[in-house]
Amino acid sequence: MNSCKALVLGTALALAPLIAVASTQAVAASYTLKLGSVLAPSDPLQVAAEGFKKAVEERSNGEVEIQLYPNSQLGDTQDMMDQAAAGANIGTFVEASRVSVFVPEFNVLVAPYAFDSVEELARFVETDTFASWNDQLRDKSGLTLLSFNWYQGARHMLTKKPISNPADLSGVRVRTIGQPLWVETIGAMGAVATPLPWAEVYPSLQTGVIDGAEAQPAAIWGAKLYEVISDITLTSHIYLMSGLLVSDAWLQSLPAELSAIVTEEANRWGAEALKTNVDGAEKIFADIRSTGVRVTAVDLAPFKQAVEPVWAKMGLTDLVAEVRKTLDN
Repeated sequence: MNSCKALVLGTALALAPLIAVASTQAVAASYTLKLGSVLAPSDPLQVAAEGFKKAVEERSNGEVEIQLYPNSQLGDTQDMMDQAAAGANIGTFVEASRVSVFVPEFNVLVAPYAFDSVEELARFVETDTFASWNDQLRDKSGLTLLSFNWYQGARHMLTKKPISNPADLSGVRVRTIGQPLWVETIGAMGAVATPLPWAEVYPSLQTGVIDGAEAQPAAIWGAKLYEVISDITLTSHIYLMSGLLVSDAWLQSLPAELSAIVTEEANRWGAEALKTNVDGAEKIFADIRSTGVRVTAVDLAPFKQAVEPVWAKMGLTDLVAEVRKTLDN
């Protein structure tokens, strides 16, 4: 009898951790965020999302579960935005023009050559001015940005021939994001702006549907675009900062302490992604060069001059001045 009791006790002790884990997972199902992206699993934003997931789940003692869906598993960015706006427990990474349809001021964050460095942009998104735009976004769309420091990198021109000035892009079909500001910018740079979902860029370059694209270093590497282009021209026309966007209804469904954890970790891991992308850009370009792709620095003055009319056409001239004033203060 004593040996039987010992066996039962030993089995119970052995199962205790498993029971605890199962209990934690059961609780987690009540607060689940499906965080999707169009990015490859190796992209620094997606790697930082892994850290975000682990930190939130640990700090919340398993009450909040973050499920990750890279590589467009939940659809294109707009698909995920639409689901979140409808109240679904879905989040994604968005650049500013995606939310400018609700709050036009956001467009200034992706106005070509509006910022002199990513450091300036990072400072601006911490200001009260930016916070007020996020408040408007929540009220108008039901969406909210947990943080807006998930920096993806500077956007550069990718082509199948060398490019040294806007004239070289004449007639070149360049994929871009399907938002008016991006279309106007790429058109002003000399190319034929061609909106396409990110997942279609590689095959479209491969088959000749498009002649080029524009993207940041980590995305170029993660999507293996160096396999289907010959040249990268370092135009740095936009510093691509993204935010972690979720349904405000989902965020408000969390108890205050859990909402705070999610927001704090979004900021923490966004900053980590920013650092990784800034620090890692040169190595990525070195790796790309080793594949035989030319990576060329050019005089940016002609490109800056070419896109000047975009600010006025999109009603951003005064906003750019406001941003400069805010930064100076």
